[in-house]
Amino acid sequence: MDPKRLDKTLETVIGHTLRIGVIAAAVLVLAGGVYYLIENANTQVDYHTFHPAAKHSLDLSAIVQNALALNSLGIIQLGLLVLVATPIVRVILSVVAFALERDRLYVAVTVVVLAVLLYSFLVKGT
Repeated sequence: MDPKRLDKTLETVIGHTLRIGVIAAAVLVLAGGVYYLIENANTQVDYHTFHPAAKHSLDLSAIVQNALALNSLGIIQLGLLVLVATPIVRVILSVVAFALERDRLYVAVTVVVLAVLLYSFLVKGT
């Protein structure tokens, strides 16, 4: 494939990935938020005491299970995870793009960026 055409194709794929990720995240958060408001329309709110989320409810598998069970907070959390994962997917696609272009320097730099992102997301986030 022509290098310019490959570059344009990869840019298009990355652009669509970002657009789809942000739109999917927005739809999930909006749907979960509306559902949460409907569920809790008659609930009395206590602003005097802070009630932190249970530690297990912040686990990735628990978030996915809650979202699949149509739990409103789980849907909102899943939307936020999609929003956070979108730039990570973009960096992964950039590694692939630079590898296809055989640009070793940019592959190395992008892999370092990916490692830092994954470290901060997986290790520091716990």
